[in-house]
Amino acid sequence: MKHFLKETDFTRSELPGLFALARDLKRKRGKKGAPTPLKGETWAMIFSKSSTRTRVSFEVGIHELGGNPLFLNRNDIQLGRGETIADTARVLSRFVHGLVVRTFDHAEVQQLADIGTIPVINALTDLLHPCQILADAFTLAERWGHGKDLVGSLRGRKIAFVGDRGCNVANSWILGANLLGMKISLAGPPGFDAAPEFDQLLAREGFAGGYKFTTDAYEAVKDADVVYTDVWVSMGKEEETKERIRVMTPYAVTKKLFAAAKKDALFMHCLPAHAGQEVTQEILDDPRSIIFDQAENRLHMQKAILATLAASRRK
Repeated sequence: MKHFLKETDFTRSELPGLFALARDLKRKRGKKGAPTPLKGETWAMIFSKSSTRTRVSFEVGIHELGGNPLFLNRNDIQLGRGETIADTARVLSRFVHGLVVRTFDHAEVQQLADIGTIPVINALTDLLHPCQILADAFTLAERWGHGKDLVGSLRGRKIAFVGDRGCNVANSWILGANLLGMKISLAGPPGFDAAPEFDQLLAREGFAGGYKFTTDAYEAVKDADVVYTDVWVSMGKEEETKERIRVMTPYAVTKKLFAAAKKDALFMHCLPAHAGQEVTQEILDDPRSIIFDQAENRLHMQKAILATLAASRRK
């Protein structure tokens, strides 16, 4: 049985099939005879953090695959009143066919996967956001890929991440870029480094040193195929808002900074965006901005992940 807690839970050899499945599900969406591999199944969604794209794309995706999405706010179940992760995993494993979890501590999704007997999908933790990165990579592969080899079109491409170097999206892009054969450069203020647990994870996966970090945004963005940013104040960091805005301001993606990338570079943001902080409205509206393609492809890639994990459970 397979879980999806981090990008590398799919091997390099599995990625072409996963991307092809996402493309196939996207093409067949809404058409007669569209696949329903979750027919008769219920997948629970435990959310400790608010959400728009993640919640809607998973609920719609489970439904379109023939399943029943069961949304569980953490505070509405006993987990919010002190029931252990272990007991929650054991109980839900007897009721539902899979879990989608959006929470703070990455150790929670790991424990649910270790103790439960059903597939678990990491829909975001403070450490990683793997569904976002595979959907983003699929979005790029749609533009650059030809024929069957979608994943191959990503190899050797450079992505530049500007802003909060230690956020979950930056972490996941480092892991994902190395898995996909891409180059990644990050820029941000001093002191915003990755959590030690992420560096340990990167080393365990064999990707130690698999990225460049600089405090010079223009150095990071130079010759990039993609310029990527995220909010400066992630959920749970609100008390640091003023200081984060102060030190991050030099790393805003502006027209001038974007011009340092390749002429045909694309702009990406996982949303929601705060125009005037991490990126200007001008860049969000630029023809090379593909932020809403990213958002849409969360649905299609997550449907591919759901279908693949459901199949692995039945083996």
